[in-house]
Amino acid sequence: MADQDYTIQREDDASRGRYFIDLGGGAEAEMTFSKSGDGPMVIDHTGVPPAFEGRGIASKLVNAAIADAREQGFKIRPVCSYVVAQFRRHKEWGDLLA
Repeated sequence: MADQDYTIQREDDASRGRYFIDLGGGAEAEMTFSKSGDGPMVIDHTGVPPAFEGRGIASKLVNAAIADAREQGFKIRPVCSYVVAQFRRHKEWGDLLA
């Protein structure tokens, strides 16, 4: 599956959710989060199957959350070490940090 074929989906309910990519063959990459009312999105886990690592898939998941935060006006509190590192690398996201 080529990079341009990755479709990021989001599913959530009142308190939890995830962004995910169906990688085919039963494999999924996902980034999970929790939320409470008008509070920030707390991103607590990012996972990519080992066979798919190094392709920028986790970055695509984070970028989807960043785009949603900008569009929908919410903040993000990264707890997952990968997302914490991404916020350190992308100073332009500072306005979204809770």
